Amino acid sequence: QVQLVESGGGLVQTGGSLRLSCAASGRTFSRRAMGWFRQAPGKEREFVAYINWSGSSTQYVDSVEGRFTISRDNNKNTVYLHMNSLKPEDTAVYYCAAYKLGLVTVTSNYDSWGQGTQVTVSS
Repeated sequence: QVQLVESGGGLVQTGGSLRLSCAASGRTFSRRAMGWFRQAPGKEREFVAYINWSGSSTQYVDSVEGRFTISRDNNKNTVYLHMNSLKPEDTAVYYCAAYKLGLVTVTSNYDSWGQGTQVTVSS
């Protein structure tokens, strides 16, 4: 099992940057692909980014491509989401989770969800 705790959210102005962290515990972390999702008020949880076990393969939703970067440090049991050029539409609670099987963009294909961290972008 993997236990996940997100941190690094906060308030930022349009065009600003944040780095989110997802700290993991559990002996199998280094062999689990991971993802970031977000959920805005009144909206369904949506896929943001994916990274495989080694960090050699990543995927992003079109709306964050070129602005967000997912990375991981398996020695520190941590996954990161670097967010640049933030927009008000990026405002949401951001969650990390461990990938299981199937399409990497599908929420139900992940487990071990963290508690989430709030990102608010002012306009």
